Amino acid sequence: MITTFALTVTILVLFYLAVSVKVVRQGYQYTIERFGRFTEVAKPGLNFYPAFFYSVGRKINMMEQVVDIPGQEIITKDNAMVSVDGVVFFQVLDAAKAAYEVSELYVAIMQLATTNLRTVMGSMDLDETLSKRDEINARLLSVVDHATGSWGVKITRVELKDIRPPADIVNAMGRQMKAEREKRANILDAEGARASEILRAEGEKAGQILQAEGRREAAFRDAEAREREAEAEAKATQMVSDAISAGNPQALNYFIAQKYTEAVSQFATSPNAKTILFPVEATQLIGTLGGIGALAREALGGDGPPPAPPAAPRPRPTPFGQSQG
Repeated sequence: MITTFALTVTILVLFYLAVSVKVVRQGYQYTIERFGRFTEVAKPGLNFYPAFFYSVGRKINMMEQVVDIPGQEIITKDNAMVSVDGVVFFQVLDAAKAAYEVSELYVAIMQLATTNLRTVMGSMDLDETLSKRDEINARLLSVVDHATGSWGVKITRVELKDIRPPADIVNAMGRQMKAEREKRANILDAEGARASEILRAEGEKAGQILQAEGRREAAFRDAEAREREAEAEAKATQMVSDAISAGNPQALNYFIAQKYTEAVSQFATSPNAKTILFPVEATQLIGTLGGIGALAREALGGDGPPPAPPAAPRPRPTPFGQSQG
């Protein structure tokens, strides 16, 4: 009898101890209540709380968690309706507050994020809602995190998953984008044409400058050549004048014959001359050429016989009945 009682007591004690031991898994914290009143938080590991006096109130997940923001219709500042959905990442920092400061923590966070999303996006234009997602996320994070601070919760991230404007607005945005691209293409074409015209004008300007410099250089060369030719002509004239002053008339014959020959050659090379009438006798030209030959022999130091005098000109025929003058 005593043995059976002792065994029963032992079993009851072991059962009581087993019930009193609380094992908390990693990533969780349990709130401990004594007769329904919160006393402390059980940390991960093995914890002992006497049964029937202490009980586990809430099992709080201390890991970072995510709550979906359901899709909803939002009217923007410029009266455009868009469909928006997103996600909220949060982490419980104080298990006691998360357990006793708010009822249904997940629902509260979801509703808080939804209402503030409507407030933030309703104060913005459609273009801003589509192009400023980072700004919307930052504003939502600030507002929701401030509101959940008293719940012992830290909002780590708020992200918009999708923003869907109406189909007609999407088509209008597509046409606007196409027009904008065509505008940029036209601007680029105009700038290219402008640059091409500028380069072409600069090339023509440089060519004209080079041509002007070439003409100036050619004119300078022509003037220099004429100057040297004039100097040579003056020097030749001076030499002929000196020869005449020294008593040598052959130099004068040479000078006259040279000019005469140049004049006759100009008659011969004229493109309009079909018949040439010389106003002098051929014997005069021969006499002049004879004087040139004598002058040349004297210049070379020859002692040949003097040139024969030019033949007397033959009498010109006169009409019948007139005497020669």
